[in-house]
Amino acid sequence: MSVTSGQAGDVAADAWRVPGASWYARSVHDVARDLLGAYVVRRHGDGDVVLRLTEVEAYGGPDDPASHAFRGPSTRNRSMFGPPGRLYVYRHLGLHHCVNLVCGSVGDAGAVLLRAGEVVEGAPLARSRRESVGACDSDRQIARGPARLAVALALDLDDDSEDATEPAGVLSVRLPVDPLPRTVATGPRVGVGGDGADPERFGWRSWLVDEPTVSAYRPVVRRSR
Repeated sequence: MSVTSGQAGDVAADAWRVPGASWYARSVHDVARDLLGAYVVRRHGDGDVVLRLTEVEAYGGPDDPASHAFRGPSTRNRSMFGPPGRLYVYRHLGLHHCVNLVCGSVGDAGAVLLRAGEVVEGAPLARSRRESVGACDSDRQIARGPARLAVALALDLDDDSEDATEPAGVLSVRLPVDPLPRTVATGPRVGVGGDGADPERFGWRSWLVDEPTVSAYRPVVRRSR
């Protein structure tokens, strides 16, 4: 299977579609669910890597205490308030990059964090990127977790605000025209504490059931002084 082209011997080009900005201009929850099973195509000078999304998390605006946009726009989160279908890339704890897709309308912040995926094309390249910064003991682990996913796709702050609706862009999302059946589960987000950890209000993580690339759930552990 090839997701990056529709040439002879590959899956036909009309088997995929690249959703436009209007597809992302919806509820962050609807977009998050619909992204599961979608393909992320990363084009790079070193080669292309394609992964199938298996786990995502939704983040809102002033209604979501765990969101970067909770307190309004800033230099860091300005992409979240921009056009839908763009990337929001940030650096977590000064160590790792995380990649999101912006949703909703301009000025109404919302984004879907790409938490995990299965690399379906370019696995040797993606694995070499991971091994250059740490251990990667199996293909299952290449993009199992948001920081690993960013490394596997060679995405960093320079890619913030890139347009994911351009088929030939540095990153695009492709949806199968005839998607396969899937079973989706939801639950609390990983590593989120405080009010944003309430599982009744913020069960905003979604994943494909029985997918080995889905990351392990880890609640925040409160440290006593």
